[in-house]
Amino acid sequence: MAVDEAKLNEFLGKAVGDLGAAMSATLILVGDRLGLYRELAKGALTSSQLAERTGTDERYIREWLGNQGAGGYVEYDPASDEWSLSPEQALCLTDPNGPVDMPGAYNIVEATFHALEHTLENFKSGRGMEWGDHHPCLFEGTERFFRAGYNSNLIGSWLPALDGVVGKLESGAKVADVGCGHGASTILMAKSFPESEFVGYDYHDESITVATEKAAAAGVTNVRFEVADAVGYQDKSFDLIAFFDCLHDMADPVSVSRHAREAINHDGTVMLVEPFAYDRVADNLNPVGRVMYGASTQICVPVSLARKGPALGAQAGEARLREVVVDGGGFTRFRRATETPFNLVLEARP
Repeated sequence: MAVDEAKLNEFLGKAVGDLGAAMSATLILVGDRLGLYRELAKGALTSSQLAERTGTDERYIREWLGNQGAGGYVEYDPASDEWSLSPEQALCLTDPNGPVDMPGAYNIVEATFHALEHTLENFKSGRGMEWGDHHPCLFEGTERFFRAGYNSNLIGSWLPALDGVVGKLESGAKVADVGCGHGASTILMAKSFPESEFVGYDYHDESITVATEKAAAAGVTNVRFEVADAVGYQDKSFDLIAFFDCLHDMADPVSVSRHAREAINHDGTVMLVEPFAYDRVADNLNPVGRVMYGASTQICVPVSLARKGPALGAQAGEARLREVVVDGGGFTRFRRATETPFNLVLEARP
């Protein structure tokens, strides 16, 4: 077989870049957990100064800085032998409550390695893996990574993109957040709209415990959390039912949609936030699609298959979601309200 040397070198260049990124994944977690990024964000430091300020060993810090500098995650000044973070790097690496939280995403990557043996078995057996069977770093990472997106978009752009919803929330609405996890989205909405009442549902007991604790710590009193799956909650007459990055994971998304249709007011709204995806596979073969297909293969699809679901996957796309919500769920109006590079925000009305 003839080999095109130019194409070979091009592929090897991509592969070496990926290998370097993979080898650096745990070191990003080190930088986050030991506070290395946060110290560098305060100003330029030598490796010795960074080690002293963080109570770490200088030799390890020196090697870590080399890795991070080679990857473009920190800046290096050869004249002073000092390392620092640019404002852009600091934005992405140092603030778990900010608009971007890249280290949080690496908690999710960590979880996929914990699940590797189960993933191998899933490929051979076709079975799945329940959400609650994952390592706890998945739950923390999911909250951190998605919370950043909610902080940036939920109150300022996603909710205003829905027809008439903000006005209802301001005057006092009844809201369900289904599949709420640790409650980041629920608590953010409850803090922003104190006249409304919010309830978060999730079938994972431990996540509901954490969500309840986080709401108490935040001093939010207009929210509660209950253990219930997406077809098991009993309350009705909701003005807004939200699904944040979870419908595609579920065992029976059609029944989930029907249940929401029954639980919502006649003039209510369902907000469906899903990973951004085009309807054609070929159009998703890009960097965002690569991340989403990777997470979907190891987390989303197994969660659905564990309960013999259809495994929509994180790249289901708007057309497939319309089939679920409208054709299967009984909603009559369905539109894309807005989007980000990582999210589709879809609105369904009775």
